[in-house]
Amino acid sequence: MSTESDIPQNEEEAREKLIDLAAEFYDQFAEGDVPRMTLPTRTKSNIEYDEDKDVWVYGDRTSTRSAKSVSGAEKLLKATYTIDFLAQQLEEDRSSTLRELYYLSESWDLEEAQFNSQDESNDLVEDLEIVSEVTREDFHMRPEESGATLMGPLQIREQTRRGEREIHCQEDVGEGGYQIPNNPDTIEFLDHDADFVLCVETGGMRDRLVENGFDEEYNVIVVHLKGQPARATRRITKRLHDELDLPVVVFTDGDPWSYRIYGSVAYGSIKSAHLSEYLATPEAEFVGIRPADIVEYDLPTDPLGDSDINALESELEDPRFQTEFWREQIELQLDIGKKAEQQALASRGLDFVTDTYLPERLTEMGVI
Repeated sequence: MSTESDIPQNEEEAREKLIDLAAEFYDQFAEGDVPRMTLPTRTKSNIEYDEDKDVWVYGDRTSTRSAKSVSGAEKLLKATYTIDFLAQQLEEDRSSTLRELYYLSESWDLEEAQFNSQDESNDLVEDLEIVSEVTREDFHMRPEESGATLMGPLQIREQTRRGEREIHCQEDVGEGGYQIPNNPDTIEFLDHDADFVLCVETGGMRDRLVENGFDEEYNVIVVHLKGQPARATRRITKRLHDELDLPVVVFTDGDPWSYRIYGSVAYGSIKSAHLSEYLATPEAEFVGIRPADIVEYDLPTDPLGDSDINALESELEDPRFQTEFWREQIELQLDIGKKAEQQALASRGLDFVTDTYLPERLTEMGVI
């Protein structure tokens, strides 16, 4: 077991903040006050778009978890048990998954402290992030592996159980690339020959780019978003931009849900609004698939469903998409009533995306 002095500074600070939070509950008891915990109201109506920072943030409205009600008392009880577990985990230099926390609670001695669902335990960990201003990664909490990877001319140093190791993310990895760890802040960037970062939604397109040698020909770090990107994926993308001064472009399917994937990379998501400045890359640009591409290249398509139409209409009101480009593209998509996948570009040949589509589009954007 590690002693407290062995805990790295950020982990020691995380543990102290957790203990301070529990101490607040005790002090409230001691002063004769009803224990309580105040949080931003975590609803869509309390999310604001910060135009100066180009990210989503919580508004001014708050809600209070108070022991005045049975429900409130149970939530504070669960918070106290979770704080105790996390503090002990940090002291022992252990880690666990969000799923394990849910099951671990079944061993707690008070039934009222046990979680009823994983959503409940996930939400509580997010609450603790907000009130302690410490990320779950510093609590040593991780989600199930996202499997997201990157491939490109980047040399890094990472911590492993066997100590530090240096990895070149082209030369020292297989075709699958380098798997992004749960906490990318443990990675040190040593050197790179990259000119930009290309975030790709689907595994099929990521594999096509790597197989065709796009990462080598254009000195690009290809980040596989694997659908809606995990926090670790968004964090490493932001670090690549901020620390290495690399442009970031996002390449997704041509549908409203994929535009929101771009939005989460660039501006943050509603669910993690408390971490937008830590995760979002407002300078990220959208490279496609655009509705205009569907028309220009006569791509194979699927018809828009009712949910697609509703989502597109909602995006017309979304602050993240209030530009002339997005208004034109969304209105065009509603007009043609079609959507297309990235792999639809293969209808013009397997090499079309790497020989023509991306080089032309990235040149237009001034990226290459």
